[in-house]
Amino acid sequence: MKAVLVQHRVKVFDKASGMSIGFDRCLHLCRQDHGLTESEAGTMRAIDALRDAEQHWIVIVEEDLLYMHSRAVITAFDSYLKRALDFDLNSRIPQRVLPVSTMPSGDFEYLVDREFQLVSKLLKPGNRKRDEARARIRSLLAMEALVAEEVKISEKDISRIERAIKNRIELGKVFPRLNTIDSAISGGGPTLTVHFSKKQGAPVRFVGGDDPEGAAAVRQVDLQKKYYLSAQMLAESTKLSAPKSLALRRHLGIDNDPNCRHTFEFGKSKFDRFSDNALAKMKTAISDGVDMNEIWELCGRGGRGAKRITAPAKLA
Repeated sequence: MKAVLVQHRVKVFDKASGMSIGFDRCLHLCRQDHGLTESEAGTMRAIDALRDAEQHWIVIVEEDLLYMHSRAVITAFDSYLKRALDFDLNSRIPQRVLPVSTMPSGDFEYLVDREFQLVSKLLKPGNRKRDEARARIRSLLAMEALVAEEVKISEKDISRIERAIKNRIELGKVFPRLNTIDSAISGGGPTLTVHFSKKQGAPVRFVGGDDPEGAAAVRQVDLQKKYYLSAQMLAESTKLSAPKSLALRRHLGIDNDPNCRHTFEFGKSKFDRFSDNALAKMKTAISDGVDMNEIWELCGRGGRGAKRITAPAKLA
């Protein structure tokens, strides 16, 4: 990712710290302006989260599940290399050194359900395998990074989920994010490709970390990391003036979408910040040829877009 940024003359060194930018910042920049898809970013985040969890404590990941993640990140890496730098992974690394497994790759949903059932058995009274159960919970939480940007695994989260499983709460409520992940597998051996994608799942409820009712809900952390874009940054990234950027936001309903916009309150001051979802929606609309003149007439100059544009018009 840093190679892609350097090729586009993006600074990869932070003058203040004297160090190169980190993984999260690379992901943000490549997703924002340099063609990295959300699916590819999620796959890379999941590997990073698993690595962090392993470094800081103990994680247990079964071979077939780890192999699926390994092949998925190789698939994502190879695809991005081809698009961004015009060469493939096989031209740099022989197939014989790519990971293979003696166990067949299964469906992601099945593998997660199997892990969940195993954790439930380990937590039954008299088994004395609580440490192993918590290590497996830790790996399942790390996998939420496939669809979530802000995944941090704390001991509070582990205990929260442990209580939920002991109370026999179902998988879909304990790990609602994992319920939204789908996998597609093709090929075999060293040429196996794995793609993770997001599907429509049950609504996710966010709670505070100490909420006693949140035993089986997703805890929202570090909102400033997710909603980091100002209105001016959106305008600059889409190459629109600030008023036209606002008109496009109104047309797309971005300011009313909690996945795109969040208002931070500091005392009496309020600041709107936007996520990558907002920027992606705006860029998609522009690339699809939306007519900005028509949007300006309907949603700009004080208008609120009461009359919606039903289909974007292609630019000549």
